[in-house]
Amino acid sequence: MHINWGALAIVAFVSFGSAVGVVVLIAFALLGLSARAGGTAVGDTGIAGGGSRLGLSPAAGTLVAAICLLAAAVIVGYGLWIVIS
Repeated sequence: MHINWGALAIVAFVSFGSAVGVVVLIAFALLGLSARAGGTAVGDTGIAGGGSRLGLSPAAGTLVAAICLLAAAVIVGYGLWIVIS
């Protein structure tokens, strides 16, 4: 039996990169969504208008979150498409 170590290494690196990419995109999506959250009774941000310390408006944070989640969904969908086809 012969193992193509070069192809196995490529698959391992692409899998690792895709996994890290999806996790980073989800983290940025959560960060973007946190711009929508105003201060709470426990930990008020103290920022006028209920914004966040990120400097993003709630609309911009939602847009960043939507783009990141869409990109993560495309990556996962493409991976599933490759496995199924």
